[in-house]
Amino acid sequence: MASFTAFAFTIFLTFDLAIAQSYNVTPGSLLTPTGATTSWLSPSGLYAFGFYPQTHGYALGIYIAGIPERTVVWTASRDTLPVSKNATLYFTTDGRRLTLDQGQGQKINIFDQTDADGASFASMQDSGNFVLLDSDGMTVLWQTFDHPTETLLAGQQLVPKQALFSSVSETDQSLGIFKLKMQPDGNLVQYPSRGIPDTIGNSYWFTATFTAGPNVKLNLDSGGFLYLVQNSTNFIRNITEGGYPTKDAIYRMKIDVDGILRLYYHDLSNKSKNGSIIWESSTDKCVARGLCGINGYCLVMNDTARCQCLPGFEFVNTELWSLGCERNYTLESCKIQDAGTTFQMTSLINARWEDTAYEIAEASTSQEKCSKACLDDCNCEAALFTGQECRFQKLPLRFVAVNQSLPYVGLIKVYSSSVKNGSNPFHPSIHIKKSRKMKILLTSVSLISFAIIIMLFSGVLIFCRRHIQANRNKYENANVKLSEEMGPREFSYAELERITNGFQEELGRGSFGIVYKGMIENSKKAVAVKKLREELTHEGEQEFQTEMKVIGRTHHRNLATLVGYCSQGSERLLVFEYMTKGSLADILFTPKESKPKPCWTERIRMAIDIARGIVYLHEECEKTIIHCDIKPHNILMDEYGCAKISDFGLAKLLENDQTRTNTLIRGTRGYVAPEWHKKLPITVKVDVYSFGILFFNILCCRRNVDNSLPVDEAVLAEWVYDCYEAGQVSKLVNGEDVDNWTLVRMVQVGLWCIQEDPSIRPSMKKVLLMLEGSIEIPVPPNPASILSVF
Repeated sequence: MASFTAFAFTIFLTFDLAIAQSYNVTPGSLLTPTGATTSWLSPSGLYAFGFYPQTHGYALGIYIAGIPERTVVWTASRDTLPVSKNATLYFTTDGRRLTLDQGQGQKINIFDQTDADGASFASMQDSGNFVLLDSDGMTVLWQTFDHPTETLLAGQQLVPKQALFSSVSETDQSLGIFKLKMQPDGNLVQYPSRGIPDTIGNSYWFTATFTAGPNVKLNLDSGGFLYLVQNSTNFIRNITEGGYPTKDAIYRMKIDVDGILRLYYHDLSNKSKNGSIIWESSTDKCVARGLCGINGYCLVMNDTARCQCLPGFEFVNTELWSLGCERNYTLESCKIQDAGTTFQMTSLINARWEDTAYEIAEASTSQEKCSKACLDDCNCEAALFTGQECRFQKLPLRFVAVNQSLPYVGLIKVYSSSVKNGSNPFHPSIHIKKSRKMKILLTSVSLISFAIIIMLFSGVLIFCRRHIQANRNKYENANVKLSEEMGPREFSYAELERITNGFQEELGRGSFGIVYKGMIENSKKAVAVKKLREELTHEGEQEFQTEMKVIGRTHHRNLATLVGYCSQGSERLLVFEYMTKGSLADILFTPKESKPKPCWTERIRMAIDIARGIVYLHEECEKTIIHCDIKPHNILMDEYGCAKISDFGLAKLLENDQTRTNTLIRGTRGYVAPEWHKKLPITVKVDVYSFGILFFNILCCRRNVDNSLPVDEAVLAEWVYDCYEAGQVSKLVNGEDVDNWTLVRMVQVGLWCIQEDPSIRPSMKKVLLMLEGSIEIPVPPNPASILSVF
């Protein structure tokens, strides 16, 4: 017991020290969802207090900012979410209020102390606690740890009569339908929360510490040890065993959307990984009562909980199962002529629900008799047959469960479309819901439309086939062939020589060949013809085959289109669509008076185009493609300013079961990721690194290394980090009128991309989401590899 007391003292001592070392937010400060300041960070940048996007708007709360995946741990005013982009959080100048102003006169005081001295400052702690303190900096006037929402952090307690409430969804922190309650009797219990009494019959998990008495609290320590303790000294029960890692680790306990209590572990030494579950209150994903709402029930399919409706019912909202199900027809009265044939009973094997029977027909000794008895009773809408009793109930049915261990049969009265004597099945007292009829109508229209499209397509296809056949002889001399898959055309060397006018107009030179401008005679379409150097026979042949394999199977607006190829004797040529504006390197590094450098908005659009192209290569192709040579010279710009990735000669294809590969170093100095030099396995993260360097080229409109500049500015990536760390990012755009908050965010994206450890770098999908503003951008660490790659 002495060791436990010492442990508890250590927690509180650590908490006090954290307050003393906190970062201060002074009265008069404010936050907005989209302005220059959206959050206040903790000293290490691990946690942030502020606004973040959520479904249909924003929310105000605390989230873990030190990892790529934003993880919310506390939310303010959950019953009024979401807030609009025009909302403002004020820390009043007298320190007496922390007010969320949602506009239109709607204000919520998160902290309100009008009858006493106000707070001297506020602080976001590295413990995840946001506190307001008095002038001595030691007395806490208000803290989020005293007002938990759905999560418990290390050092935080859930005290008697407090509860954690689940969220509506993972992207909507509004109040959900489950809660974890610390009861005054010492029992920790999980209940459905929406209008359901807190009785033991309605619970679905508890610690069975009913007799522990008052003042029992739930605690979580920094080692993942979750336990109940009374009066801070009397240990009651351990819920988790503890003993988990403590170095570079944080733990959080949360009541999840599905009502299950889970303990999460975050490894801060490997921030690319999401939090892992190390304990949960139940492995049965359907355990939470009311998960599927009224008239619905839960089944586990492929290790995932899925909600189903009772026969004759459909979801109120297909995207929000917790709202339950309703009949797909309505009744004006239960007294319907020929009810015995208008309705029928459907069975639900191994079922049960909340027992609110209004009558028990004990004489019904069989399922058939129970069904008939319910059909004959005007008020009976469902019956539960236990084998001995037939229990009549009215709708709605709550807490429906279907489990093989249950010996009962549920019987549901549903409308039957078969009415005797072939009369009109739509009885005047029964109305099928309009939504149902609309679905049928839309389905019919869709099928008819689809049939018409197929007929038109077939007609066009037949016409095209005949046209091609009729003109095949006309094009034989030009040696133009269409592949069976309508892929790139095969050109003869003589035709390409004619197209390029004897390879006269040179567009550029690469490591394996020279690119010439040409014009296809029949279509008058400008093309770029890449001719591989003959002296590089082996390497050139390998590059040619790689580009054929890669580009021939890809199609994306941000990838250069392969028009055709030539493989005749020792000649190897590739024919691409011609890009009128040249390469990104030309645009960024050698701007002309007639064509100045692109503006900020244009540059960000270019970066997003490139990111989309890489996402396609990494995640959307049949086989994952690692480009291996992302740089400005390999980004071409069309006449509309759309960026397209080209030059796939060094690309690497991964098989479907591969995530990494070993290969010799590829790429261009300055853009090559550190793992190439360390001879480590190569993953798609090498492209992420290259994109990060390329992104800095785009932001700053300058090359990676410029020896004409001062030494501390010569290496671009190093200079970017120095400016970011010093809070002087405006230097990077040379006085250009760019919103400072936006510029900081974009620099953060690039810094995440060039992290030395590839596991810390985000995927290109996350990079794209950060560029588009769809997800929060955490504070990046120092990318230690900057100098090693130049």
